Amino acid sequence: MDPIKNPFSPGAGSPPPELVGRDPVLEQSRILLGRVKERRPEKSLLLTGLRGVGKTVLLNEIERMAKADGYRTVSIEAHEDKPLGKLIAPYLRTLLFELDRIAGAGDKVKRGLAVLRSFIGSLKFTVNDMAIGLDIEPEKGAADSGDLEIDLPNLFVAIGEAAEDRKSAVALFIDEIQYFNQKELGSLIMAMHRVQQLRLPLVLLGAGLPILPGLAGESKSYAERLFNFPDIGALSAEDAAKALRDPAEAASVRFDPAALEESYRQTRGYPYFVQEWGYQVWNLATASPITERVVLDATSAVIRRLDENFFRVRFDRLTPSEKNFLRAMAALGPGAHRTGDIAVKLGVKVTSLGPVRSKLIKKGMIYSPAHGDLEFTVPLFDEFMIRAIPYFKA
Repeated sequence: MDPIKNPFSPGAGSPPPELVGRDPVLEQSRILLGRVKERRPEKSLLLTGLRGVGKTVLLNEIERMAKADGYRTVSIEAHEDKPLGKLIAPYLRTLLFELDRIAGAGDKVKRGLAVLRSFIGSLKFTVNDMAIGLDIEPEKGAADSGDLEIDLPNLFVAIGEAAEDRKSAVALFIDEIQYFNQKELGSLIMAMHRVQQLRLPLVLLGAGLPILPGLAGESKSYAERLFNFPDIGALSAEDAAKALRDPAEAASVRFDPAALEESYRQTRGYPYFVQEWGYQVWNLATASPITERVVLDATSAVIRRLDENFFRVRFDRLTPSEKNFLRAMAALGPGAHRTGDIAVKLGVKVTSLGPVRSKLIKKGMIYSPAHGDLEFTVPLFDEFMIRAIPYFKA
């Protein structure tokens, strides 16, 4: 088949040709955006799920919906090494300038800029930080305490009031939220709490790993009353087949039913893998229909690509002790495993695993689905670890 016309699109956040199996979340988002715009109370959304399930794709689609509904949007990706305040300030500056260009009476936008100027002044930028020029006098006593839990709510309220003054609404999108520390996450929750209390037209839609609900609850006990946490999982066999079949049929190419079944067995319904298999199968096939044999023949090429890209970029960030921990975990098989069993596999005391376990959780490589259990955040990573370190010896 012509690779230039290949409809499949494996990649981080790349929109698939067919967004399937996510209608309930999209409908929940539509209702949320509509209610916030009408100043009606509604919980913000924080999507949770493993790597490769399409959380970023969903956030992008919801942002498209928000823009179509007249929202001003801010889209941010959290980082391990960048504080929340310094990450978000440049985007809020741009947002307020956009609101300032909207015709309308009132000076709430100017006040928002003054509050932002105060907030920036409290961040103590260093020479290594990007400077944020804002030629306006700060508003003294507003978001300038240097305590994020005090300043961020004040800043969000000022932005919400500016949007309200301009008869607009703001949707804040934050990906990889789990990278914020407890203080930052707590500040974000407090800010949204205050915004919802005042029914201001500002909404948060975020995404993170499955540890996110627990982190939010630990930061602020009332987080569950402010947010819904939809679990974004693997696709069903029917939806995974649709994700392959419909784009192919749009290009006058068919999949045999057996080929779709084998694709599901290989991908287990994870959207990123569905796109990767579809991409390679298309390029390997010489004619329609695409058969089960083509899917089987494409598997080695798919695994090689995943190993060199999707898995390798995560593997290369690990220290030797972290790799050893994950290899022992992989040796126990798929699914969740007790920390004690990993310790036995490594031949060490369970108490000695605390530091490396914490580092792997912080790096987003593992999470705890239940007390004492650990599981990979990346689907099929256990199989990759065995390929990467075939001869494991604790």
